[in-house]
Amino acid sequence: MQAGHVGRSTIFGFLGPAVLTLALIGIAPLVFAIYTSLHKYQLTNLRRTPFLGLENYQTVLSDPAFWDAMQRTMTLLVIVLPLQLLIGMGIALLLHRPGLGFLKTLTRLSLVVPMATTYAVVGLLGQIMFNLKYGVVNQLIGFLGVDPVNWLGDPTNAFIAIAFWDVWQWTPFCALVLLAGLTTVPGEIEEAARLETKKWWTVLRHVQLPFLIPGLTAILILRTADTLKLFDMVFTLTRGGPGSSTELISLLIQRVGFRVFDQGLASAQAIILLIITIVLSQLYIRLIYREVDQ
Repeated sequence: MQAGHVGRSTIFGFLGPAVLTLALIGIAPLVFAIYTSLHKYQLTNLRRTPFLGLENYQTVLSDPAFWDAMQRTMTLLVIVLPLQLLIGMGIALLLHRPGLGFLKTLTRLSLVVPMATTYAVVGLLGQIMFNLKYGVVNQLIGFLGVDPVNWLGDPTNAFIAIAFWDVWQWTPFCALVLLAGLTTVPGEIEEAARLETKKWWTVLRHVQLPFLIPGLTAILILRTADTLKLFDMVFTLTRGGPGSSTELISLLIQRVGFRVFDQGLASAQAIILLIITIVLSQLYIRLIYREVDQ
């Protein structure tokens, strides 16, 4: 009994700090956000926080600005996620091939650089790269005889710049995850498949893809969640402009919460965004593993 008691105490000693930290940084803010979303919680008048029930949610769901921001966010997701998967898959397949030697190692190391760069720094780099007069992008296209493009001053071009910059930063993540999945494919099975057919697509579809399913699922869930809450890079690059052309849902939540000071409404928007993220994640899992079962 004493030994069992000591064992339980040891377990609680190891897990307790982790559970407490998770509760403090994860669960407590979520509970507070749910609380504020159900109240009139104005930062300018914290003395009066009357209970509103679902009124904040009704206001959000009937607000055209919310759906416009949600549409822009979903459009960005539909653009960047397939590109990151396709380009990442291509890079992973190239690095998985035998040979290349030191070049392969150097490429793997270079793939870490964009991911290690914070969103805010990426946004500041984007301001330099897409500058109308001195930006590297305009200088490069100038060599091709193309006139300078106003990347950050035009609504469509600014959105394209954000999509391009997000693809640049997170395609390496997709490539490394998929490359890790390719390394789990048994070598003898892969070699036998290549002897049977020289079509790389056939090998990928019937031999490699089943081993990539966990990695693909993780990429879809993580990149969807990251894109839906993308804030730092867009804020430093365009601040949601010009106009509201790049105001994603996260920027709208920030504006409502810290410029209009309506924390209750901003919390309701954030909770709805969380629900959408969870629904999409479950949809990915069901669709992918249903295809695997078939």
